[in-house]
Amino acid sequence: MNIIIIGCGKVGRELARQLSKDNNDVTVVDTNPEIVRNVSTLYDVMGVTGNGTSFEVLAAAGVSQADVVIAVTVSDEVNLLCCVMARKQSGCTTIARVSNPIYSEESNYLSAELGVSMIVNPAYSGAREVASLFRFPSAIDILSFARNKADLVRFRVPVNSPLKGTALKNIPYKLANKFLICMVKRKDEIFIPDGNYVISVGDIISVVTRPDQMDSFFANLGLRTDHVRNAVIVGGSKMTYYLVHMLSDQNIKVTVIEKDAKKAAEMAEQLPEATVLCGDGTDFDFLRDEHLDRMDAMLASTSLDEENIILSLFARGMVRYKIVTKIDHLEKAEVIDKLDIDSVVSPKMLMAELILRLVRATANSQGSNVEKLYKMYGGRVEAVEFYIQEDSPVADIPLSKLKLKPSVLVAGIVRDGQLIIPIGSDVIKAGDSVIIVTTISGFRDVKDILKQK
Repeated sequence: MNIIIIGCGKVGRELARQLSKDNNDVTVVDTNPEIVRNVSTLYDVMGVTGNGTSFEVLAAAGVSQADVVIAVTVSDEVNLLCCVMARKQSGCTTIARVSNPIYSEESNYLSAELGVSMIVNPAYSGAREVASLFRFPSAIDILSFARNKADLVRFRVPVNSPLKGTALKNIPYKLANKFLICMVKRKDEIFIPDGNYVISVGDIISVVTRPDQMDSFFANLGLRTDHVRNAVIVGGSKMTYYLVHMLSDQNIKVTVIEKDAKKAAEMAEQLPEATVLCGDGTDFDFLRDEHLDRMDAMLASTSLDEENIILSLFARGMVRYKIVTKIDHLEKAEVIDKLDIDSVVSPKMLMAELILRLVRATANSQGSNVEKLYKMYGGRVEAVEFYIQEDSPVADIPLSKLKLKPSVLVAGIVRDGQLIIPIGSDVIKAGDSVIIVTTISGFRDVKDILKQK
């Protein structure tokens, strides 16, 4: 596919890396010639220097032959205008990054009137992820599939887990039929386990289960099921704005700490449901004075990743149930994964995943199968949801007889709104949503999970 990326910031660079890796023809556009030169050299993509709102620049980037144009500059207005201009010159799919709450509330109107195929909001996506983690503090992360009918939950096996020392094939049936262990990380090794795998304390395991069984699931595994009643957010941002509203809907009392006096005053006016304090949230004495040890949960959400990491490490042993760390530099994800940090949320990575999903869907000329796409462990693992269409090559065949590629697992089947934990005799049917977990990158169609004939 021919893809144009306008804006070579953190998200633009990550998209260039991933999309070129998926064998697309990528052209990047940015006003900074040095950045264009670096990105085009690093990822072997074409580069054009200029403003993406210019007809001339878009023409030089090859918009008339483009399949997808993605605008991810720091300006919402520029991104929307880029998409309008691209649409005028081509019938391509257009994707715009939009974070301002005012525009976000009008996203349906903007899409319909401006012809933007997809509006992605990193701040909203990040807030939704944090709100989900505050609901289930024992989880490292929770990925949702099939319109919230199935979740992929990642957590660390605790010392008191009843599964400690148990081979997967020996897990009691009543428990096993409620979830499927689909991925394990032990030290630096990541793999799909077989029935002989023995669970150990400290393993980070990923399971597929139903959202309404989450509480009992955590309780059965010896994990805490405490619900967050109050939370502190260090750093006022667009994500903070969305998150306060979400947490208030969950009856969670929220305190926001923002060191910029003007910004703190604005947030106090915009968010009457929260307590907004003007102060330095990275000042440990200030946090002690504000009784951090009485908080159930904390989000470290300043503008600096380093501050968020240090703040999260400081808060360990003080905050009762959950600490979430926001990061913006996507290349730091693997390094942070090695630290003893509870949960990490990257709004920019969430946005990149949404865009990659739509691009892969667009690439399927027979109509998109890709419904959801998540990347884990620095991109080493993908979890993909496919919608199964009529005449699919995987339909109506027992799973035990499907010739799957190595390192591919059918982790869940959702049929008529119900999650099926699959076994070898189960079959996939047209209309199902299927969750695939794999260490292979780039699946665009469900047929890609099969070995080549």
